Amino acid sequence: MDKYLICGLGNPGDEYTGTRHNTGFMVLDAFAKASNIHFEDKRYGFIAETSLKGRKVFLLKPTTFMNLSGNAVRYWLNKENIDQSRLLVISDDVALPLGAFRLKSNGSNGGHNGLGNIQQLIGQNYARLRMGVGNDFPRGAQVDWVLGHYSDEEMKTLLPSIETAGEIIKSFVLAGIDITMNQFNKLGKK
Repeated sequence: MDKYLICGLGNPGDEYTGTRHNTGFMVLDAFAKASNIHFEDKRYGFIAETSLKGRKVFLLKPTTFMNLSGNAVRYWLNKENIDQSRLLVISDDVALPLGAFRLKSNGSNGGHNGLGNIQQLIGQNYARLRMGVGNDFPRGAQVDWVLGHYSDEEMKTLLPSIETAGEIIKSFVLAGIDITMNQFNKLGKK
């Protein structure tokens, strides 16, 4: 059976719930809810499993904290013997406006610590979905911004993108990265 690993980046703990840096977790939570599956606390992360047309899909929310996300990704790729071409990592991105998103088949970490740690451990040849969180912060205040909570207004802007991210996950698993990029990247521009 073909297996896929979908990793949403974030930080564990109630104090981080609903923060910009946890947008990856929010995407997976919405996808799990829509799929009627639940996360279990396992090694290095919360894991939920589902299948799409005969393909096994593992959802991973690392519990390693953002800067060590690569440990969880590497562990679950190896444990389940999943090829790196079937890994999709979902992260927040301050370089994109709120509600925008960008899907790439590989590339640099763009200064994101979670992506940076994954890249250190497995290289940069994996797909990533970057979810825009905006950058309405003064110079030097990026950490406070990404660890800040979304307002109700911001959530209204973000929710359609979270729903679209669920469609992107399905397309990635069923159609592959290239078709998915062609179909969705034009929708992600704000």
